[in-house]
Amino acid sequence: MSENKNVEPELTEEQKQQRLVQWQRQHLQNAQKFLAEKGIITTKVVEKECRFLPPAIAIWKFKDQKGKGYWAISGQMPTDATEESAATNPRDVLRYFSFQWQIKADGIMASGVRDKTQLDFANLLVNRAHALYDLYESDKLWPSEAS
Repeated sequence: MSENKNVEPELTEEQKQQRLVQWQRQHLQNAQKFLAEKGIITTKVVEKECRFLPPAIAIWKFKDQKGKGYWAISGQMPTDATEESAATNPRDVLRYFSFQWQIKADGIMASGVRDKTQLDFANLLVNRAHALYDLYESDKLWPSEAS
């Protein structure tokens, strides 16, 4: 007799689509909240520039009421944002944040901080920076964008 513990039933295509939409909505809200906390109120999502690699990461492009553009990322990474001029496409956004997070982590480490929370955050940034760069380098994820 075999036991089927923790076996989830196969999801239908409709259920998979619903989960994807729910995931996107959640990470859209996370990115918009992050920008709002920085004083940036977005009025438009530039959908053709957004990329989704669930559950790892969502890359968003926003415009504010003045038409100024911003890139934001959310997902299994720290939510972060930058001005549109930092990258020309979603793939380059990953490279940008990978480098920025490594610089930020280096700054934390170089400051001589001994606080475990700060050191853990620096290590998280380094780990996620490497993961972002791996995604950036994966040509199969970016068939329409040259590296």
